[in-house]
Amino acid sequence: MDGVTLERAPALGHDAPAALADALPPEAPLAMPVQSLWQAPRASHPPGPRLALWLRRAFVFLGAAVLTMFAAHEMYLVLDVGGLTVLEGVVLALFVVLFAWIGFSFTNALGGAMAMLGRRVDPLGIATATPAPLTQRTAILMPTYNEAPARIFAGLQATYESVEATGAIDAFDFFILSDTTDADVWIAEEAAFLALRERTGGHSRLFYRRRPKNIDRKAGNIGEWVTRFGGAYEAMLVLDADSVMTGDCILAVAGAMERHPHVGLIQTLPVIVGGRTLFSRMQQFAGRLYGPMLAEGLAWWHGPDSNYWGHNAIIRTRAFAGSAGLPHLKGRKPFGGHILSHDFIEAALIRRGGWAVHMVPWLKGSYEEGPPALTDLAVRDRRWCQGNLQHAAVLPARGLHPVSRIHLLTGIGSYITAPLWLIMLIAGLMTALQARFVPPDYFPSEFSLFPNWPAQDPIRAAWVFVGTMGVLLLPKVIAYLVMLTDPPTRRAFGGGILAFFGMIGETLIAGLAAPVMMLAQSSAVATILAGRDGGWNPQRRDDGTVALGPTLRHFLPHTLFGMALGGAALAISLPLFLWMLPVVLGLVLAVPLVVWTSTRWPLVFRAILTIPEERAPPPVLTRAFVLARQLAAEAGEEEAVQRLAGDPVLLAAHRRMLPAAERPPGDYAPERLVARAKVTDAARLDEALRLLTPREKAAALGDGPALDRLLALARA
Repeated sequence: MDGVTLERAPALGHDAPAALADALPPEAPLAMPVQSLWQAPRASHPPGPRLALWLRRAFVFLGAAVLTMFAAHEMYLVLDVGGLTVLEGVVLALFVVLFAWIGFSFTNALGGAMAMLGRRVDPLGIATATPAPLTQRTAILMPTYNEAPARIFAGLQATYESVEATGAIDAFDFFILSDTTDADVWIAEEAAFLALRERTGGHSRLFYRRRPKNIDRKAGNIGEWVTRFGGAYEAMLVLDADSVMTGDCILAVAGAMERHPHVGLIQTLPVIVGGRTLFSRMQQFAGRLYGPMLAEGLAWWHGPDSNYWGHNAIIRTRAFAGSAGLPHLKGRKPFGGHILSHDFIEAALIRRGGWAVHMVPWLKGSYEEGPPALTDLAVRDRRWCQGNLQHAAVLPARGLHPVSRIHLLTGIGSYITAPLWLIMLIAGLMTALQARFVPPDYFPSEFSLFPNWPAQDPIRAAWVFVGTMGVLLLPKVIAYLVMLTDPPTRRAFGGGILAFFGMIGETLIAGLAAPVMMLAQSSAVATILAGRDGGWNPQRRDDGTVALGPTLRHFLPHTLFGMALGGAALAISLPLFLWMLPVVLGLVLAVPLVVWTSTRWPLVFRAILTIPEERAPPPVLTRAFVLARQLAAEAGEEEAVQRLAGDPVLLAAHRRMLPAAERPPGDYAPERLVARAKVTDAARLDEALRLLTPREKAAALGDGPALDRLLALARA
């Protein structure tokens, strides 16, 4: 081929690490049939204190209903001074729906406060269990998709070492499940895997598998592992690419699985850590101060009918295989196809199968990272929004527990409420504009003894506003007060005064960001309803810095809309403009807000937004962060073909890990065939790399003849 001699890589010899011989364990297949949404299986109900649970649920839902009815009555009196117009009727209807949403959050927060201040709800007995050796095997799964290998392998190594320190490492195997499509990242993953095995003593408890085709994304990634290896493990603990967990936490949930054979899933509460920008630190402070109380509230009334958040949770493998095989939804994308937000659906199907699903928010030792900038949150929300709107097609599925249907509704509501807030805002403004500029019809065509006076009650409206803001913001104050009652936690936050100023700072910044996210989520809902698919992009996890130009282009519509909104309010009256100032200010300042909060956090916020995990870092987090910096410094950026050509051990391991280096009969994947043709035609490596698309390059590295040709070009 153009004078270049093909040279086969050396076989795996005695000089290569012994760990390369078994990148995967022997297969132990487990059937995972696709579940029907329209035929409910026969299943038993897990045991539990049913009366106490129903009383808690009555408190949450009836309490929210009472609050909503009172607020609706008051809002009706505000608008019905001279009879309801059509616009006022729209405002009232939307107000009722949206107040019910925040009223439900408020009563859930009250339930969480009662749970934290009262006797701990621990139906699994995790807090009181006597430590005992584990007799069942658990697989710890780390799915990844085009993530920086240094970060994910650092977190996995820290978790591995923490489990090893407990003395129970023999009960666990660790799997990196790659769906990576970037060829350079793929080869870097393989190199990081080999290095991790060497650093941990060459143990064969660490395994790596990459799928050539990422069918059904993360759900398909986990499902493929279950069908190939799930039969060898009683449970699987699913992590995310940024997850870190302590050995004690993992042992606690694995032991609970052994003691309670009717439990199918246990979800922990991941604490957000590692924030370096103001935005990420604001998120992790809010999650650490308010999150435990809100999650305790959910666990308090969920009982054995709880939910799954997709990671940092342990799942009984046969419960997952027998109940959670996800069907494809009918229709075209974005509503049809495979289910994007798979976690809620998997929990609902596991519960439908008769298994208990629990949440243990008080259990410490579970961590994750958050988006570094508001733009990253908007991108992630776009993907989550599409997945949650798909849940509307699953809501009528047969056999789902009523609480599981509520989980699906709350997932949908978390995004649908954004455009509802926007519509109510515009309708309210139009009502004010109508009263200001449209001459009223005092004597309509219908017979009436009295004139029709179009007006609202401004005094009562002010009280309704104050009450609504109270219901919206009081959970933060309650969480702060609950924190004050726990001296160790209070000291870990730096004391009550610093935590108080942190709460104020977080509330102000979040208040400015809220209208920006309202527009972003409304836009996401609109584009999804218009039929646009959001795709699947890896989350950015670096320092979060954003460029001014792209930020200006992206958020200029927010700024213009805010200016139009403020101008319309000011044209009506100065008091209305002042009432709407928080919304207007957040939108008008969208660009500087995004840029400012994506930078390293200013000095003034360093003390007040500090969380306990920073003042006294757990050893597992310290180890993970140190490893991440060390591995990132060592890794560099090297092109995949050159890296393979220069490292015979890595090349030998790469060949052994390929599922099929030669094209199997019936494989007509265009990427593989086109890649072969392009590398055959190329005379030099740089020419071949320029011709190949990213997917074709990945296909070439997975194809024997194409790989040989690229290596020959690299050595020529």
